[in-house]
Amino acid sequence: MVTVRKTDPALMDKGSQRPRELSPAAREREQQHRQFKRLIGQLKGPEQVFEVRLDAKEKPITIRQRLLRVASEANVEIAVRKHGDGFLVGLLTPERRTNRGRRAAAAPKS
Repeated sequence: MVTVRKTDPALMDKGSQRPRELSPAAREREQQHRQFKRLIGQLKGPEQVFEVRLDAKEKPITIRQRLLRVASEANVEIAVRKHGDGFLVGLLTPERRTNRGRRAAAAPKS
């Protein structure tokens, strides 16, 4: 059975509670997101390449996906390549594009 009772209208107008404070891990992710955003903003041509080194606690696939997500949000195509214990990041050029997982296009017949 549902209970209905009258209450103070100020409860309805108060709005939501104050936002929760971010956890240290969430703050670190947010800082990393801003750092990646700055990095991608600095990519002006194919001659600019940045190295991203990973900590022991970072997973390479996670960092790679975050880089690609930030680039996608900025409408910038980037190439990410393994290098040592990290990655190299640069603008995507035809030479840097891979055809991994795709068959070569058949030559048009005349």
